[in-house]
Amino acid sequence: MKIIVPMAGIGSRLRPHTLTVPKPLTVIAGKPIVQRLVEDIASVIDEKIDEIAFVIGSVAKGFPSDTEEKLLKIAKELGAKGSVYIQDEALGTAHAIYMAKESLSGPCVVAYADTLFKADFTLDVNADGAIWVSKVDNPSAFGVVKLQDGFITDFIEKPKDFVSDLAIIGIYYFKSGEKLLQEIQYLIDNDLKENNEYQLTNVLESLKQQGAKFIPGTVSAWMDCGKKDPTVDTNKQTLGFEYAAGKNLVSSDVVLNNSEIIQPCYVGKNVVLTDTKIGPYVSIGENSVVENSTIVNSLIQTNVAISNANLNNAMIGNYATYNAKYSSVSIGDFTELT
Repeated sequence: MKIIVPMAGIGSRLRPHTLTVPKPLTVIAGKPIVQRLVEDIASVIDEKIDEIAFVIGSVAKGFPSDTEEKLLKIAKELGAKGSVYIQDEALGTAHAIYMAKESLSGPCVVAYADTLFKADFTLDVNADGAIWVSKVDNPSAFGVVKLQDGFITDFIEKPKDFVSDLAIIGIYYFKSGEKLLQEIQYLIDNDLKENNEYQLTNVLESLKQQGAKFIPGTVSAWMDCGKKDPTVDTNKQTLGFEYAAGKNLVSSDVVLNNSEIIQPCYVGKNVVLTDTKIGPYVSIGENSVVENSTIVNSLIQTNVAISNANLNNAMIGNYATYNAKYSSVSIGDFTELT
């Protein structure tokens, strides 16, 4: 089994945090989003992962020079071969997959690195494909599917009138990577664009018309990382899942000086807390120092210095310094707010 992860978008809606770190490498509860994504997929499909292929943007598009090294490490930790491809121009969802054409063979999962999920789903390897979906309140903002007798019959992009509340979350299984590549190649060779982009929904529709049977994979939780508030909430949900699973995310070398940690929390190595209460639902990255503060429901990255703060629903980047009166803040890497 292979996993293809298109992640070339820099994530402008999550700025300032994505000015220095691509959104898929943003750390949630101690792990990058993309690492959690591929780990979740591996646990759901319950098959050996042979290769993970990442499609990223170029350094010129804002991706740091060490991005490839970090991604290859993630693949290696899952016991898989890692491959990295560059998409210089954003030409749609199908085009992003096409950039990894050398890895499109055999059964594969395509997962766009915009979201995290939780699912209890047994993959039917006899099906031509699967599309993970989630019920939503506002289907008009999503691509949705219609079902009949357990199979997907229609793909509708952002319907103006109600046809279904099952939104496509951006994770797909294809029994044949070769067939997927063939259909994408047809789009590109014939310049079949929609809104000036090559769309995966057109590929899915073509495969369906040729007789391919797609089944739905439903999720119990669908967590967005597009903007600051949803990302903080994703951190909260992730901490809850990890804690419920019995995982201890607090490093053993945390220094507590007249301080308290209320679970669930993630606290990295070499963190010092003085006259401080954190939690529940707080992540603090390694080498951070927090003094005389109360922090709940917040996502704080590494090497941060916080003093005299009362934070709730905050997101603070790496190497930031904070000593101010605001509660729900969003400041990026190397920022000083005092």
